[in-house]
Amino acid sequence: MALRMLALDLDGTTLNHMGELSDAVREGVAALPDEVIVVVATGRSIIATTPVLEVLGIREGFAVCANGAVTIELDPRASSGYAIVDTVTFDPKPVLERLRVALPDARIAVEELGVGFKVSRHFPEGELMGQTRVVDWEELVAHPVTRVTLRQPEATAEEFMEMVERAGLHGVSYAVGWSAWLDINPEGVSKASALELIRRRIGVEPVHTVAVGDQRNDLEMLRWAAWGVAMANAPDEVRAVADEVTGHVEDDGLVPVLEGVAEAARNGSPFRDGVPSGAT
Repeated sequence: MALRMLALDLDGTTLNHMGELSDAVREGVAALPDEVIVVVATGRSIIATTPVLEVLGIREGFAVCANGAVTIELDPRASSGYAIVDTVTFDPKPVLERLRVALPDARIAVEELGVGFKVSRHFPEGELMGQTRVVDWEELVAHPVTRVTLRQPEATAEEFMEMVERAGLHGVSYAVGWSAWLDINPEGVSKASALELIRRRIGVEPVHTVAVGDQRNDLEMLRWAAWGVAMANAPDEVRAVADEVTGHVEDDGLVPVLEGVAEAARNGSPFRDGVPSGAT
């Protein structure tokens, strides 16, 4: 059978809103045929992604982190369990100077790969994994980075989005999360751009790709896949670009998609013909 590629977002898709992995989803991933290559594609950092991969039983292959700016190859023989195979960086200073004016109260974090984050001030407890160091402005913008995150816990998601839009960001890729959270990546970088490189590397035909996600940082990924599936908990604009909408994450909406992917793989059906998941 031909190789298949299943791209899975984590938070709000594979993990519920408490960050938990249900037994049904874990078992659904474990039951996929060997021909289905699962590639996690997430906005999370490396150190926030690898523990989930371990619980999912994924110990080989690739994973996309930082919304496509970082790609790792899993290697059980490596001391860390992975090797970084691709990074895309940008100079954060121009965009942060613009946002510093538009969102003066926002907290800023720049990722230090495999370590944690440098921050302007501490984020709410549990939102960033790894070591966090409060640094001054000069150090925050001193070096090229894969990702910049802004967070304003005091604002609603709607208020935050309005402030971001007024800032008029150019020359970067960005996505506003379900909360007052903004991720900024190098221009042209997305989960889709990283997944396409992996697809070519492992030799999967475009018609044999499927992706599942729930947020604005999944838009390009859902368009990229031969069959894009949005979770029921996704915003309207995300559901609108999907080929199907499955159930809510809290109801294990990913499970019927996993079952459909397994069935399509066994039948030799290309994903462009759909995933028999019972989604709408």
